[in-house]
Amino acid sequence: MGIRPKTKAEQQAMIEGGKILGEILKEISQMVKPGMTAKDIDAFAEKRMKEFNVIPSFKGYHGFPGVTCVSINEEVVHGIPGDRVIKDGDLVKVDCGVIHKKLHTDSALPILVGNVDPKVKHFAETIDKALHKGIEKARAGNSLYEIASAIQSTVEGSGYEIVRELTGHGIGYNLHEEPYVLNYREESLKKIILKTGMTIAIEPIATMGKRNIKTLDDKWTIVTKDASIATQSEHTVLITDEECIILTNRY
Repeated sequence: MGIRPKTKAEQQAMIEGGKILGEILKEISQMVKPGMTAKDIDAFAEKRMKEFNVIPSFKGYHGFPGVTCVSINEEVVHGIPGDRVIKDGDLVKVDCGVIHKKLHTDSALPILVGNVDPKVKHFAETIDKALHKGIEKARAGNSLYEIASAIQSTVEGSGYEIVRELTGHGIGYNLHEEPYVLNYREESLKKIILKTGMTIAIEPIATMGKRNIKTLDDKWTIVTKDASIATQSEHTVLITDEECIILTNRY
């Protein structure tokens, strides 16, 4: 599959970069409030990246204009940070990546703004729980199937649907590397065995309604066809013989 474990030096660089990214996302989660725009979030993230002396992974990636993807409510992923105003009760997803010492880390989190509908809150918390159930299976000797199975059981067991076109991925010198880290069971995943030193981004993406999606005219923003709420949660992790290391922790 061409999946190369990272050297100790590469691992250390990603640990350092992941810590910075986690801090930036933590700060964003604490600052978002009604009346802000997606562009405000992006400007803050870019400012903090400059202060931490890291390079944004997303800006310029296939022409993407922002350092973050900011997706609100029915927007699933890849929202261009523009002038859409964040309102009380919104579910805002912020996806962000940084390059440190030539290596990428990538992470996304849902932000519940103000008085969020309890059903939406439960949904966002369930998908975040699915991420961590997947992370629990991410260790040397296990296959990607075990990660996918844990995520799928958690998401679909709560009545939500997985967006199958969007997946996690390997990560390192490139933002997206082999392998695809699927969020649903597929037999081929049993052949991809994790090894110590591998780095992957685990990224469940799901909807409260039907999983069908479409891309808007901006060629980036993906939304649910039925306008139902969607969310994503993502961490970059380093595989070890024991529990994996969450490189982008923000707690």
